[in-house]
Amino acid sequence: MNTVVFDDARALVHGAADHLAALITAAPGPRVSVGLAGGSTPAAIYLQLRQREVDWSRVDFWLSDERWVPWHDQDSNGKMAEENLVGHVSGRYLRPRWAPWLEPGESATQYEDELRSLHTGEHPPDLILLGMGDDGHCASLFPGTEALSVIDRWFVANFVPSLDVWRLTSTFPLLDVARQIVFMIGGASKAEAVARVAGGEDLPTTRVSKGSAPVTFLLDRAAAALIA
Repeated sequence: MNTVVFDDARALVHGAADHLAALITAAPGPRVSVGLAGGSTPAAIYLQLRQREVDWSRVDFWLSDERWVPWHDQDSNGKMAEENLVGHVSGRYLRPRWAPWLEPGESATQYEDELRSLHTGEHPPDLILLGMGDDGHCASLFPGTEALSVIDRWFVANFVPSLDVWRLTSTFPLLDVARQIVFMIGGASKAEAVARVAGGEDLPTTRVSKGSAPVTFLLDRAAAALIA
C-alpha cells in the first residue's frame, strides 16, 4: 500500500493539490484525462488545485462516479466539481446526462460511450481520483452491490440497497486501465477503513489497490492513525 501521510487536514489539502498538479503536468500527450471524485476531502483539495500553475486547456475532466440526481442538486458530484474546480479553469468537462425521463442505466450507457470515445487507441485515463467511505467503498462501488461483479463495462448504474439510491459509477475494468489512481482520504472516521484496506480485507478499495493500475493513498495523520 503506497501511502503519503500529511500532518493534518490542512497539510493534506495543500500537499495533495501540489501532488495532483505535478501528475497532470507530467502526463504525456496533447490531452490529459482526469477522472474526478466526489466527497468533502476532494472538494477542499479542488479549491487549492485550481490555483496551481497547470495548463488546464489540455485537460479532459470527467466523473469517476455520480449520484442519480439533477445536475443542479446539492448532492451532485458534478455540481461540486464544477463549483470547486472545473468552473474556474479552462479544461473540457464531461458529465453524465440526467433527465426525468432517463433511466440510470441509460445515462450510464451513454456516459460509457463518451468515455470510450475519449480514451480511444492507446490513451487510457491518465489520472483517476477517488475518495473512500467508512465502509471501504470507492467511487460508487459499495460492498455487496452488483457493480462489483461487472467485468465487461466501464461505467454502470449501481443500486445501493443500504442507501436505497441509484448511483452511476466507474467499474473495476475502467479503474484497472488508468495510468495512475490517487485516493484522497482525511479524518479519524476513515482510520478503521484505511487499516482494513492495509490489512488486505476484501473491500472495494482493497480490490482497486491490488489492481493493475498504480495506486497512491494521500492521507492525513488522523486517517492513517491505525496503520504502521
